[in-house]
Amino acid sequence: MLLEILNLVLGIVFGFFHKGKEDYYSLLKNGVIIGLVLGIIFVFAARNLVPGGMSIDIGFLGMPGIFIEIFLFLAIFILGAFIGDKIESIRKK
Repeated sequence: MLLEILNLVLGIVFGFFHKGKEDYYSLLKNGVIIGLVLGIIFVFAARNLVPGGMSIDIGFLGMPGIFIEIFLFLAIFILGAFIGDKIESIRKK
């Protein structure tokens, strides 16, 4: 759970500091690239460096489970990016 919260916070920071207010396509495109990289890093960190329930664990599914975990980290990051963009637009009003 710790890595998911860190991923969400990084997504919020990314969305908050992303240039261009409410440019959702650019935010989504850049968020997918960065979220995918972070997802791969966090999944392999959770598997190898911090084993024992510190993150989502769908290991019983084998290789498809790893891809599902990466997708979940990607979705959490993009959700955080949109939350950060919304906070930025509310703060500027």
